Amino acid sequence: MLWQVLAELVLLIHFVFIAFVLFGGILTIWWRWIPWVHLPAALWAAALEFGGWICPLTPLENRLRQASGEAGYTGGFLEYYALPVIYPQGLTPDMQFWLGFVVVLFTLVTYGFVGWRKASGI
Repeated sequence: MLWQVLAELVLLIHFVFIAFVLFGGILTIWWRWIPWVHLPAALWAAALEFGGWICPLTPLENRLRQASGEAGYTGGFLEYYALPVIYPQGLTPDMQFWLGFVVVLFTLVTYGFVGWRKASGI
């Protein structure tokens, strides 16, 4: 039971990390220190996608699931959880490149918006 709870906790942390990578720049509106945490997280996420690597949380989750008696899964986190919803055919290197590009683009747009907002006094 403990291993299953820990596996679910890792899954939750993974989802929170992805949400933070995509939307964390918006938090800069309220907290000036956020870029010091968000930008390295976004760079890490983009590097994982551009490099075609698997996030270290994925093997950890799989080990915990196997320790609890469940079967782990093959491939990466996005391929297992998100791609069946977004891209039913699976993850390819080209898709990973574009996912990394989306992370970088979204981060740049977010910080551009936040900078514009602060400069205009909104």
